[in-house]
Amino acid sequence: MNNKSKLRIIAGDWRSRQLVFEETPGLRPTPARVRETLFNWLQYDVIGKACLDLYAGSGALGFEAASRGAKSVVMVENNAQACRLINENRLKLSADQIKIRQVDVFRFLAGDATTFDLVFLDPPFAKGIAQQTCQWLEEKGWLAAQAKIYVEVESQLLLEKMPANWQRLKSKKAGDVGYHLFQRN
Repeated sequence: MNNKSKLRIIAGDWRSRQLVFEETPGLRPTPARVRETLFNWLQYDVIGKACLDLYAGSGALGFEAASRGAKSVVMVENNAQACRLINENRLKLSADQIKIRQVDVFRFLAGDATTFDLVFLDPPFAKGIAQQTCQWLEEKGWLAAQAKIYVEVESQLLLEKMPANWQRLKSKKAGDVGYHLFQRN
């Protein structure tokens, strides 16, 4: 099933550059209009920040953040083929601020924590792991004091079991996708 697809970076240093990704079951790159809304929400919260892209998939969110001036981006993805393509895109863009970790997200989060200012969380749908991932981010020390956390889930998922000290700043739906921006207080 070697079906390659492309998506375009919206803004920043690599504006209009294309990323190649593999179409595999469960991989849903964040749609361009959702990415555009997200980065409008974040505006000045990306430049110079340390970002973590969990369940990176195509790498769309991490590459967009790097293009817009993030100091560093760590992409965590379990799928070997997805990691290979993220790395090819990284090399093509000379994106030295991006690091790729091919590992299960929970195994990664169980390791030694480094704090991040901005986290992108876009887990596979219908697995029920978004809220647990958020709890681990909070409990295991991965978040800076005022970190912002973007969570993309099925539109019908309510996200009721989020860490108590997180405040929902924004929330929207686009088709099957519900997307939310939280801030840690």
